Amino acid sequence: MAGRLQHKIALITGATSGIGEATARVFAAQGAQLVIAGRTVDKGEALAAELSDEFGVRVVFKRTDIMREADIAAAVDIAMTEFGRLDCLFNNAGAGERSSAESVTEEDFARVMRLLVGAPVFGIKHAARVMKPAGGGSIINNASIAAHRYAQGGYLYSGAKAAVTHLTRLAGVELGPWNIRVNAISPGAIATPIFWGGSARAQTLSDAENQAKMAKLEGNLANATPIPRSGLAEDIANAALFLASDDSSYVNSHDLVVDGGRIAMFNEKSS
Repeated sequence: MAGRLQHKIALITGATSGIGEATARVFAAQGAQLVIAGRTVDKGEALAAELSDEFGVRVVFKRTDIMREADIAAAVDIAMTEFGRLDCLFNNAGAGERSSAESVTEEDFARVMRLLVGAPVFGIKHAARVMKPAGGGSIINNASIAAHRYAQGGYLYSGAKAAVTHLTRLAGVELGPWNIRVNAISPGAIATPIFWGGSARAQTLSDAENQAKMAKLEGNLANATPIPRSGLAEDIANAALFLASDDSSYVNSHDLVVDGGRIAMFNEKSS
């Protein structure tokens, strides 16, 4: 069913790679006008032009450092300036880390919590600022099955994602009376560059090198879930489409797990 986001305005952070880029493509294909936010100007502007040409929608790129509240506020303001409203915010941007209970440092804590908890906190704050007068909207936070199970991410990463899932519930209750729905998605083993250092690392490699790493990763992840295939960025993008659309108008304060059944397993599948 095409056009599920027709006439809607969406802001996606971390939109120049991985889950963010896949979501931008799905949203544009479904008729949304977009603000795509990220740090890489060349890639962001090229993606905006590509999506506009392919899908006939307006797409604006805004360079954004989600470690800074002012940048998050500015991205929301661009949506208002360019389109007059904001219907959906996908707080997607983030990064992995591999700390443990005994290795964590004060610097690690400050960085990870500011990135993984602070960005959605301030995203919610500034989206609510413009959604309230407009009569509502949808805010989606990218969480993780690491919020639910041990050994699905680093110590701080897992704790931060657990905070995101609970803040999602709190914000949904607080903002629900204004018809602002706040939900989370908890991806499982999704094949993206986060597994080999994130988008920054991927940009230092050739297309062939990245493709080889992705093919190997998809094969490995296919053995990590009851459904025998790797999770793909498009799987999360389609979940975000549901939560951004009117199809989910009665879904609020919910964490949608998209993991092929991984967190239902007691142990890793044997190879």
